[in-house]
Amino acid sequence: MTDPKSLRDSYVKGRGAQINPPNPFHDQIPEQSGPIWNDEDEDHKLRNTQYLETHPKSILNKVDSPDIGMSYSMNPYQGCEHGCIYCYARNTHTFWGYSSGIDFEQKILVKKDAPRLLEEKIRSKSWKPLPIMFSGNTDCYQPAEKQFKLTRRMLEVLLKWKHPAGIITKSSLILRDMDLLEALSKDRLIQVAVSITSLNEKLRRKLEPRAASGIKRLKVVEKLSSRGIPVKVLLAPIIPSLNDNEINIMAREAAGAGARGIGHIIVRLNGDIGEIFQDWLLKNFPDRAERVLNQIRDCHGGKLNDSRFGIRMKGEGNIADIIAQQVRIARDKYFRGRDTPEYNLALHEQIKNPQMKLF
Repeated sequence: MTDPKSLRDSYVKGRGAQINPPNPFHDQIPEQSGPIWNDEDEDHKLRNTQYLETHPKSILNKVDSPDIGMSYSMNPYQGCEHGCIYCYARNTHTFWGYSSGIDFEQKILVKKDAPRLLEEKIRSKSWKPLPIMFSGNTDCYQPAEKQFKLTRRMLEVLLKWKHPAGIITKSSLILRDMDLLEALSKDRLIQVAVSITSLNEKLRRKLEPRAASGIKRLKVVEKLSSRGIPVKVLLAPIIPSLNDNEINIMAREAAGAGARGIGHIIVRLNGDIGEIFQDWLLKNFPDRAERVLNQIRDCHGGKLNDSRFGIRMKGEGNIADIIAQQVRIARDKYFRGRDTPEYNLALHEQIKNPQMKLF
């Protein structure tokens, strides 16, 4: 095994991934380092991140997984500057010719036509309104959104056409769009899930170097909730021997901030994420690296990842069961009697077909 000290000495501060695994679709070996920035928070200034414009033919992705709960997702950005070490979306960067490691955090693909593509799709005669999920792949409120405002423009399209949507984010930038969220919420067209991984800031900075702090995310929950916007908290991912001891406290604080419920996801290290995560783990927690990896394997049938629908996100086995039990206890203790209103699917049809109001 590589000496832990030498691994720590080569650490690239401000990055989640510390390596660039080769892209499986070509034989070029990417550089194994990236530019260093001196920040560990979403509000600090970026250096040397590349924004690359792309022109997809569609912005909506059909979701076939029964684990997700929505039929379509949309992602105005590919790659993500948050740098979360565990992110399952890293693997999608290889389809664009990049690495799932540092490239994923540094080369951000920007779909500038996303608002137009969304409007063309939902205004078409054949479209039937179903809730669309922002951030099924990467965070729609990542730092790039400050400059490009694609998420805001897409929310304007949804409000114009009275179309329902859900948002998953870990960014406080969502509060910028409070006006649109309030307007959508009045017609039961929006729900928000804020993901919280840890309230231990030292751990959070290592796991998610360019994301908002846990305290900031609780403030987001509190502000959204105070304005009547339905918001839940997603405890994700739960990583055995790293943050599983925080389940109760994260649930308690989420309830205190006004969240209507909680959910959880067990970490799974699919594709290149296994190599990236193991490298990161050895550099940050060499004393417990093997224990963490073995407990993750225990949750996925002896492997670091399980792709089976219905099991992959919650895991199975003793450790996964203990985690699920902790979440159930916390839910019963802190969230009893809280619910989320159902989406209003009728308004979109009325906007598109005004004659329906006569019936």
